[in-house]
Amino acid sequence: MKTNRILIVSLLLIFLLISGCKQYNSEVKKVIKGDYRNEGIEVSLYTQGITSHTLIYDLESISNTNSMADIFRVFLQMADSLKNEKFDYVYIAFRGKTKFIIKGEYFQQLGQEYSWQNPVYTIRNFPSNVFNIDGSPAYGAWEGGVLGVLQKEMEDFTDFNKKWYLNDLGYQAKE
Repeated sequence: MKTNRILIVSLLLIFLLISGCKQYNSEVKKVIKGDYRNEGIEVSLYTQGITSHTLIYDLESISNTNSMADIFRVFLQMADSLKNEKFDYVYIAFRGKTKFIIKGEYFQQLGQEYSWQNPVYTIRNFPSNVFNIDGSPAYGAWEGGVLGVLQKEMEDFTDFNKKWYLNDLGYQAKE
């Protein structure tokens, strides 16, 4: 009798965990196929946990013809596709390993602004909204002259991409 109860409780927990996960396969396919420049990029997108308030954005693979701009454009297009969804956090992963976190509100903002916001503005401001796995800010905000700030923001964006996926692909910066 006790064994049956344990089995029933275990099955119920497994069901709750599985039902708490939502995959966004149709949205991913639509975004990838919707722009010829996205060819060669593979992404998995799913929620995690019973409450499903955490979105996992997992970059699975890219071709050697895809640029940082291509990878980030797909990220923004996915935000646009999900702009009406609410998440507490979005985990940014590469091949199943979480590298960074952004707040769900910011992900939603990126989606809402995608159709009209200047992409250079978005790229420049993105790193200051990125957090490390431990919750600490991954990058700060820069102050000073316009050209100096722009240079540092672009350096942060490049560093973000290196740490997200380029280093795992064997990227070596030219000195």
